[in-house]
Formats: sequence, structure tokens, C-alpha cells
Amino acid sequence: MKISVIVCAAGRGERAGMGRNKLLAPFNGANALYYTLEAVRRFSVGLKGEDGVSDVIVTSSPEDFEEIEALCKPYGYKTVLGGATRSQSVANALKEVEGEIVLIQDGARPYTTTGQYAACVECVKQYGSAVTAMPATDTTVIEKDGYVNHIPARNAVYRVQTPQGFYTQEIKRAYALAANDGGIYTDDGAVYSRYISPARICPCGTESNKKLTYKEDFVSPAKVILTDGNKVGYGVDTHAFGKQQNFVTLCGVKIPCDTGLIAHSDGDVALHAVMDAILSAAGLKDIGHYFPDSDPAFKNADSAKLLATVIGEVQKKGLRVSGLSIAIQAEKPRLAAHIDEMIKNLSALTGAAADDISVTAGTCEGLGFVGEGRGICAYCTAVLTQLR
Repeated sequence: MKISVIVCAAGRGERAGMGRNKLLAPFNGANALYYTLEAVRRFSVGLKGEDGVSDVIVTSSPEDFEEIEALCKPYGYKTVLGGATRSQSVANALKEVEGEIVLIQDGARPYTTTGQYAACVECVKQYGSAVTAMPATDTTVIEKDGYVNHIPARNAVYRVQTPQGFYTQEIKRAYALAANDGGIYTDDGAVYSRYISPARICPCGTESNKKLTYKEDFVSPAKVILTDGNKVGYGVDTHAFGKQQNFVTLCGVKIPCDTGLIAHSDGDVALHAVMDAILSAAGLKDIGHYFPDSDPAFKNADSAKLLATVIGEVQKKGLRVSGLSIAIQAEKPRLAAHIDEMIKNLSALTGAAADDISVTAGTCEGLGFVGEGRGICAYCTAVLTQLR
């Protein structure tokens, strides 16, 4: 039986407060969508017998389409435009589905296991539908006008997750009927339950299959205040290859490469990590707050000029940059010949002495997002001291 997978990635993730699609923000050396796509790939590879994944459809907003398409291309997955709501995005993706069974997955659930995907498929075969869920461990209440109105029996309450699986023709029919009903559906089981039949609970959900929703769910830059009065901050950024140009820009230095980095600004992933580290050390908000990718003013912006703004914000707090340590991970291009120029640039841009700036470069030995040549990741530790 052929299986299709839809990955929902067209949202903005506004509750995460990152100023961009949270699925494309730095996360564990890549981004959350990369790890979700990897989970789907592992499931596809692990299928045995007559079952097989025929196609994977990933939804995207227009503004993120280039970057998401670049992430999907190495897998052979198809990217389609989503809609204004999750339901509209799923309905658009369903038009492209080829399999007899379709699994619908939140892009923001990178921890889903192969076993959970497989359990959903078996549940669909046996019961016609599958909604990944886990029993609630907390008491839940129904509120009315600010007061507890009803307390459901805890053993009857489940927390719904994804993937959710259905026979393709049935979920297509459900979404077609729901298209103009004015309802707000937060998951696919609700649409299926309204128009086809009550969706079947697949009790394979786990705490680890969490949805990345708020900023604290992601790896955030850390700030430590040292006892000698110095302030230390940490920043990380990553960008995917795929831009049609013959260079990348790192620390303000243009370096020949067979493809560019996709970004709202010039894609200088190293300077972006530097800015986040400096802002973190100063106790300020991250670069997404100061330079949101939703603002056309920063389209193709020179990151060196953005760094000048960051330095100005730090100086308002009576601080200066006294040291930087940057580590860049990239399979391409080779960076060793450009490191001295990067350090010289960073010294001029930040005011830190060149002797107090380190730039190192390495590969990931063919492993993961960077190792597979899909992008570049940069890490930075910044030390700030009081202005004298």
C-alpha cells in the first residue's frame, strides 16, 4: 500500500516570537524543519513489505518558499504553497497526494519516531483513521467566564499530536466539505470526525513528540555574567544553500562558492551569530527583534551595517566588545585562506583587538545538515566589558 506524507510548514510560528518562521530558525545545528524531514526519511527507509512512501508534500508560505524548497530538494520532496490557515494548507497539499494512505505531520514536531509513523499506518489499515495521542497526566478543566465549568474524567482526556493518518480519498472528501463551512480546525482529526466518522485514537503519543511552540522550546542563546564584571553571550545561526549566486559572505568577506545562502539579508551566517552573541551578552533581544525578515527594509541588507546598529545598542548600555570566538562549520567553500581577512574585518566592525578574535572553520565529516552540504552553521561566543 502506497503512503503519502504531508508536512505542514507554511505557518509563521508567531508564538515563538522569532520574527520569522520558527521552523527555519537555528535549532541544534540546523533547523527544526530539517529534523522533521529527516524523521520522515527514516520512516520511508524503514518500511518493509508492500508498503512504501510514494511522495512527500511540504507546505510553505510564499516568503519561505525558496528556502523550504532548497531544504526539500535533496530528499526529492515536493514543496507547495500553503494557505492562510493550517486547514487551507493541508487542502492544497492533498491535491498533490498520490498514496492510498496519507499521514499529516506538523513540521514543528522534529522528534516523531519511525515507530509512531508506522503505528499510524497500521491504525488506519485497521480502523480507517489514526490520531496520534497520549493520555493526559494533568487534570483538565473546561472554563466558562473565567470559572471552572466542567472537569472531564482524566482517563477520558488525551493530548493530540501528529502524525495523523487517513485513507486519502476520505480525508480529501472531508476537507472539500469543510472548505466553506467557516469552521476553525486545529487538526485533521477534527475535520475527519465532523464529516466522515469519529477519528480513531492511536495511543502512540509521547512526551518527547512535543511540538516546538514557544521560544524556550528551541535552543536559545545563553547569557552568563562572570564575577569579574565581564558579560558573555552565545549566538548561533544557520542558513541553507540554494541562492542563485557564485559566492557566500562570511564575516563581511565574499568567498567564491557554487551557490549562495538563502536569507532575507545577505546571508552572512557568521555575522548573524556574532550579533546574537553580542546582544545576548548585553541582555538585549535577538536580531529577529531588531531586523525582522518581515520588514522589506532589510531585504538583501548588508549584515556589516546591521552589526554597526548592534554595536550602537550595546554602547548605549555602557558596554563594548572585547573578545569574539567564532566557529564556522561548512563542507564548502574552503575557508582557511580567508580567515585572516575575516578577523581583520571583525576587528574593524566591532572595535575588538584582532588578537582577541578567533575564527575557526571545520566540516562535519559528512554528517547531518552541514555535513551533507546543505548549508553553513556558525557559532559565536562574545565577551563584553564596560566602556572606559
